[in-house]
Amino acid sequence: MKKAAIYTKTGDSGITGLVGGTRIKKSDARIHLYGEVDELNSFIGAAVTDLKELMSISPVAQAREAYKVEIDFLINVQSSLFDLGSNLACELEQRKNFKLPQLDENLIDQMEDHIDLMDSKLPALHHFIVPGGLRASCSFHLCRTICRRIDRQLVDFNELKPGEAPEYSIQYLNRLSDYFFVLSRFINFSEGIKEVSWIPKK
Repeated sequence: MKKAAIYTKTGDSGITGLVGGTRIKKSDARIHLYGEVDELNSFIGAAVTDLKELMSISPVAQAREAYKVEIDFLINVQSSLFDLGSNLACELEQRKNFKLPQLDENLIDQMEDHIDLMDSKLPALHHFIVPGGLRASCSFHLCRTICRRIDRQLVDFNELKPGEAPEYSIQYLNRLSDYFFVLSRFINFSEGIKEVSWIPKK
């Protein structure tokens, strides 16, 4: 069986195809949106790699166990982002014609459980946190900011085209950015890295 070519040349003119076959410009807001979901997924992959490296050298046994739990959960998050992207790549009226995987509300509940467990071990916040510390922590701060950007763009897109935001997607992205924030804090805290607070100068 002949191996399929990586390149098709169908997008060489700046046009691409949606799931349902519609051809639209690559500059379309929809393409930007699911392209940035893909970007987030790639950043998560890099952040997970950083966390695995930290897990391999961390002297704190409890931290290593906690990292393993979050790494396993993040694989589910990455899969769910593919689910979200596939729906964004298909027009609302076309989605019923394809068996696209949907975001599961239970994943939001699971995310909240992970947030609550990690946050219960962290000191209370009294100021904004300056992103920094260990590389793995910084990587998840990057994931957080990308996730926030997608959240904003999805809200805009849904206002332009009501109903296009897949079910639970706005709530999911909002919670996901919270998860990345808490995970970033949890990593530094677990390794004894002091947070830097943003305190405005008077």
